[in-house]
Amino acid sequence: MAIKVLFVDVGGVLLTNGWDSELRAKTAAHFSIEPDVMHQRHEEIFNDYECGKISFDDYLRHVVFFKERSFSVEQIKTYILESSRPYPQAIKRILALKARHKAKLVLLSNEGREIAEYRFKKFNFHEFVDFYIVSCYIGVRKPDPAMYKLAIDLCQENPKNILYIDDRSKYFVVAKDFGLRTACLQSRS
Repeated sequence: MAIKVLFVDVGGVLLTNGWDSELRAKTAAHFSIEPDVMHQRHEEIFNDYECGKISFDDYLRHVVFFKERSFSVEQIKTYILESSRPYPQAIKRILALKARHKAKLVLLSNEGREIAEYRFKKFNFHEFVDFYIVSCYIGVRKPDPAMYKLAIDLCQENPKNILYIDDRSKYFVVAKDFGLRTACLQSRS
């Protein structure tokens, strides 16, 4: 079967993760935020942020600014956003795969709106991505079957012609249920 569409995750594949436990720990240390409290409050509301139900400001108000701080919302947002780094070799490999197969490149990612849009713009994704299926735009996150179904429906392509690339193989169970081919790519700086 030919590869006509690439479903590619962003964090851990093309870029560093946008807001994972490692970056949260670094942020907590940098701003002297209580990590246990931050983690607990994050768990309470993160799904709502990644599914586009609340803004990044609302998320930060709940997780960090539930009490007075010596830094501003803008300072912590800037720190978080500017922590994003590309994985140039992975991007090069994905673009070569896209060119070799003349495939469409679809981002299939769990990210909150402000983080996603900052990263897409900063790293010029509009130059090589055909379209975006991101949790913040559709209200569900991987591994929810609804995300994969929507992606396949929007592509109008036989799932056997779609290669799904992610750094988290735990998502492949649901993807394979839809007939997608999968490949694990774990990028590192």
